[in-house]
Amino acid sequence: MEWRDDGLIIGLRKHGESSVIVELMTRVHGRHLGIVKGGRSKRMQPVLQQGNSVEVLWRARLEEHLGLYQLEEGRSRASRIMESGMALAGMGLIGDLLRLLPERDPHEGLYDMACAIAENLDQRDVSPQLMVRFEITVLRELGFGLDMSECAATGVSEDLIYISPKSGRAVSRIAGEPWKDRLLPLPAFLVQGRGPEERVETDELQLAFQLTGYFLERNIFGPRQLGLPDGRARFLAAAFAA
Repeated sequence: MEWRDDGLIIGLRKHGESSVIVELMTRVHGRHLGIVKGGRSKRMQPVLQQGNSVEVLWRARLEEHLGLYQLEEGRSRASRIMESGMALAGMGLIGDLLRLLPERDPHEGLYDMACAIAENLDQRDVSPQLMVRFEITVLRELGFGLDMSECAATGVSEDLIYISPKSGRAVSRIAGEPWKDRLLPLPAFLVQGRGPEERVETDELQLAFQLTGYFLERNIFGPRQLGLPDGRARFLAAAFAA
């Protein structure tokens, strides 16, 4: 069996004396592992770095086998990522979030988002907003999507400033007033759908990460007896450093 795809390198580990097991997020085949023979050679080391994009050919005798990768360099980002503590932490966080997905389960939208973040990880004015939207999408893909389209209590779509910690649904200012101390703040930029090219204030971004962190911990990491990834705290500390 064989297939070709595009992939983003999110993990690496040694295999035997000279090979490497490469973990990719691929466009069509989801998160997928394979062996690169001779992957520790001087020729392959610059290619096999987290954050690089590659063109991949996978071969195996049976579909359930680990299989062998042949990789060709696509977009190289590793040198730029390694120069930034924020980018290094962010690349680790991307991998931690993608590992929540079942292996070999396709999520083309998340692949595209992961590549876009990797391309901008060293840009403090862009990467935090991309990352928080990525976390929201991971929640949705895992079945815990946040509904920010209308008020859970009244159905109105205006003045949505809260979100219910129980249902993950938005609540309007008026409807939420009696219970505002029990509701989570909903940053306006998430409701308005502003693009990553538009500036978002730091306090709004911090509230957004508090929001996604709450639901990631409660619905995803907590039930697996895990805490939020350490790389997330490092990324946020670097992103919001004075």
